[in-house]
Amino acid sequence: MKLGLALPTFGPDACPEGIVRVCRTAEDMGYDSLWTGDRVLAPHVPGAPYPSADGEMPRAYENHMDPLVALTFAASHTTRVHLGTSTLNGLWLPPVMLARSLTTLDLLSRGRLIVGLGLGWMPDEYTAVSVPWKGRGARLDETLDVLREYWANDVFSHQGPLFTIPETVVGLKPRQKPAPPVLLAAFTPGGLRRIGRRLDGWLPVAMPLPHLMGMWEVIQKAAAEADRDPSALRMALRVNPRLTDSRTGPERMPAAGTLAQYVDYARAAAEAGVHELFVDFGQTPASLAERVDLAGRFIEGVRRG
Repeated sequence: MKLGLALPTFGPDACPEGIVRVCRTAEDMGYDSLWTGDRVLAPHVPGAPYPSADGEMPRAYENHMDPLVALTFAASHTTRVHLGTSTLNGLWLPPVMLARSLTTLDLLSRGRLIVGLGLGWMPDEYTAVSVPWKGRGARLDETLDVLREYWANDVFSHQGPLFTIPETVVGLKPRQKPAPPVLLAAFTPGGLRRIGRRLDGWLPVAMPLPHLMGMWEVIQKAAAEADRDPSALRMALRVNPRLTDSRTGPERMPAAGTLAQYVDYARAAAEAGVHELFVDFGQTPASLAERVDLAGRFIEGVRRG
């Protein structure tokens, strides 16, 4: 199983020095990937509860960087690690502009981009970018259509219910062939089936492993029904540790526990068949130096097992 680390693109450590330090940490320690997320608003009272046990949005989101710009900066300070979005809200940009940005980043990183898309959870952000909250699934499907057409053709045009793109020559092509992998964060039955039918993989968040693998089976079945190879799909599991000083009961993991418990969870995930797991220590009240230390202890513990 591959291991990844979240970049400090939220909170007080969201700065050039913080990103460079985590980039060097990741490559020196043997991490396989770096990840960043997407926010445009951080209201005191969001229009919808944050999707967590307590419903509280992390206040670190009040200081947020542009994810693709941050990954481009990270690409210039790394040579090996892959660079992923978990997640990029793919509906906030016109799809042809999204295609151009993703292609540029894949080229500049020499083929290390992992495109992780999501639909977000906060209607306020859709209002801010003048995109309707209603009809997100249909907008995502057409966005995926445009991305695939842009990457597959030297000349293309698009006429759909939401977007019209006049015929154009597309000289800019991604380094990865035929395209960078596109993963989706989804948890509803319809979203899981969409992954199986047309995406390259899934971006879940940490949950009890039997539940996780049950949802993965839904994706695999949908892929087989669509005459796609289920074994070609990949899963990249996000873990947001809430670290405690003493061990928690099994009913609280992976929502909260000690670092050792999260190491055990990662080992069990590898045995269950998870392809990649990345950890975001920015969800903890830790300094950058403490995050670096935690990253070292975590990968050492998992690899040792």
